[in-house]
Amino acid sequence: LAPPLLARRNVVGELVKRPFGPWLMPVFRVLARLRGLRGSVFDPFGHTAERRWERGLIVAYERTVEELLAGLTPANRMLAAQIAAIPETIRGFGHVKARNGEAARAREQELLARFRAGEGAEPAPVMREVILMRQA
Repeated sequence: LAPPLLARRNVVGELVKRPFGPWLMPVFRVLARLRGLRGSVFDPFGHTAERRWERGLIVAYERTVEELLAGLTPANRMLAAQIAAIPETIRGFGHVKARNGEAARAREQELLARFRAGEGAEPAPVMREVILMRQA
């Protein structure tokens, strides 16, 4: 585990994982019983920068979906689906999740620029062959 309050940072500034023994299991049980507090004002971990960033991602995603729905056409529906699926790439915890978030944000900006310019998505290679076969 690399709990932000207890873990040290490496040269790059990332939290370093450290082993914990079985003595920590009762603590996890207590935390599991407190799951009803998640997302509330009383959430003990809800005020960290990472959690605030995650809540901001939800708001940004909702805005993006609203924009996609407002400009959705048959020609750009595949591109809209690609944009809507971007949050699925934000995985991991801590610095891993932050790095994936940065990459996802860059990809989203690139695809949104194409969407706003009225472009459609590039068909997948297999679909391109099917389209070409139908046209022949």
